[in-house]
Amino acid sequence: MTQAPFSIGCLPRVQFGAGTFARVPDILQQYGHCVLLVTGSRSFPSTPQWHDLIAAFGKQAVTWHHVTIEGEPSPQLIDEIVAGHAEASIDVVLGVGGGSALDAAKAIAGLLRVHNSVMDYLEGVGPERPYEGPAVPLIAVPTTAGTGSEATRNAVLSKAGADGFKKSFRDEQLVAEYAVVDPDLLASCPPRVIAANGMDALTQLLESLVSLRANAFTDALATSGLHAVRSGLLPWYQNPAGEMATARAHMAYAALLSGITLAHCGLGSVHGLASPLGAFYPIPHGVVCGTLVAACTRVNIDALRSRAPDSVALDKYAEAASILCGRIFASREAAWDGLVTLLDEWTTLLELPRLRNYGLDERGLDQVVAHSRGSSMKTNPIVLTDAEINACLQERL
Repeated sequence: MTQAPFSIGCLPRVQFGAGTFARVPDILQQYGHCVLLVTGSRSFPSTPQWHDLIAAFGKQAVTWHHVTIEGEPSPQLIDEIVAGHAEASIDVVLGVGGGSALDAAKAIAGLLRVHNSVMDYLEGVGPERPYEGPAVPLIAVPTTAGTGSEATRNAVLSKAGADGFKKSFRDEQLVAEYAVVDPDLLASCPPRVIAANGMDALTQLLESLVSLRANAFTDALATSGLHAVRSGLLPWYQNPAGEMATARAHMAYAALLSGITLAHCGLGSVHGLASPLGAFYPIPHGVVCGTLVAACTRVNIDALRSRAPDSVALDKYAEAASILCGRIFASREAAWDGLVTLLDEWTTLLELPRLRNYGLDERGLDQVVAHSRGSSMKTNPIVLTDAEINACLQERL
C-alpha cells in the first residue's frame, strides 16, 4: 500500500526528561544576555527551580525582566507588555508556565520587534495581515501537562464578554527554538489542574487521530500519546502528592505529543466549542475539553455511523478504545461503546464540572453553536448539524 503524502512543519528542539530545566540558563546564553521571563502569577515563582534560575542569571550577568500572566491572555494585555518592553533590547523570551503563560510568551516574542498590535494578526477578528516577523527567539517550558503549547505555532488570545472571542495569532516564526519539558516541574500541580489539563491532552490526541488532516506521522504520535495518558493520568490524579515521577513523565510526554499533532492536523468538535465557550463564559479551556470530550465523541460516532459508515475515523475510534481501555474488543461497535463509556467514567471520576457551573443555560446555547464553526470544527471527521452540536452541550449542561 502506497504511503499517502504528508508535510511536517517547524518543530522546536526538544529537551525532555526529569531535571532538564537545569539546562535552561545555558540554552539562553546562545541568544544573548537580556531575557524577558514570562510566567504564571503564582506557581513557578514559588518553586526551587525559580530560585535556581535567578541565581544562574546573577552568575551569568544576565539582565532579566519579569511579567506575569493571570488567566487567559487578552490582546490588550499582550500589546501593553510589548509596548512596555519595546526599548529593552530583549534578546530572548523565556516562557515558563501553563498554556496561558506560554501562549502569551509566544505572542510577545512575535511582536517585540514588530510595531503592530496583535489584533492585526488574529484570525477571524482583525485585518489578518500576513506576519512577516522577525520574532524574538522563544524558549518554552511547560509546568502543566495539557495544552502542548510548547510545540505549537499559535498563540491563543481571548477577549471575554458578550462580544468576546478566542482566536489565534499563528505563524511558524512563533514556534519556540527550544521546548524544555521537565516532568519535575509538574510536581506542584493540584488535582483539579491535573484533571483539566490531562483531559485536554487526551482530547487533543483523540481529535488529532480522527482529524480530516491526520496522516501516518501524526497518527503514530497520537496513539503513542494515548498510551501515555492511559498509563499516567489516573494514577497521578489519584495520588498527586505521592512518588508519581513516572506518571508525571507519561503526562508531560502525552501533552507534548498532543501539541505536535494538533499543530499539524487540527482538532475537532470539542475545540470548536471551546472557542465560543471560553469567549462568552469564564470556563477554563481544560475544563471545557474534559467536560465535553465524552459527549462530543458519542455524537461524532453516531453521526459517522449514520452518514459516513465507511469513514476511517470509525476505525480510529475503535483503535483509541483498545488503547485507553487496555483490551481488545469483539467488534467495532463494542469498541465505540467502550470508548464513550470510559470517557464518561473518567469525566465523573476526575470531577469535571458541568457547563452550567459557569453560567451557560438553555438561553445561551444558540449563540455558542453559531460561533462554533471555526478552524477546529473544520477538521472534525464529519460535519455536524446545529442540532448535533447542541446535543453535545445539552448533555453537559
